Amino acid sequence: MTTTTDRTRQTVQAYHQARFGGDITTATAQLADTFTFQSPLISSGDAAGHLADLPGFLQVVTGVEMISDLYGESEATLVYDVHTATPVGTQRTAEHFTLRDNRIESITLIFDATRWHSIMAAAGQPGTASD
Repeated sequence: MTTTTDRTRQTVQAYHQARFGGDITTATAQLADTFTFQSPLISSGDAAGHLADLPGFLQVVTGVEMISDLYGESEATLVYDVHTATPVGTQRTAEHFTLRDNRIESITLIFDATRWHSIMAAAGQPGTASD
């Protein structure tokens, strides 16, 4: 018998694997129509805006190492290291998800963005200290 927690786990894992695998279609399919995203560097009120810069980000990702994943009926939290080919190196990250009707309604990404500011400024990305 599949529980609500099992469905939460399936949805969040499908999103996480698709996102870091560059499969925007599958990642987007896990998101609710009323989706919001917040991180120290960007925020978005829709799935397209949230995943728009994913291909560029994945070009510098060399690996992802899961540390912990916790699931409840309508929320989940992942803690993982993102290994990058940038001066940032390894970025410890926590990601909190809220779900409704088995789709991700919001994501809050938590990490120390300090080392990313100069990289984003050099690339002319919004969200930098110069903006």
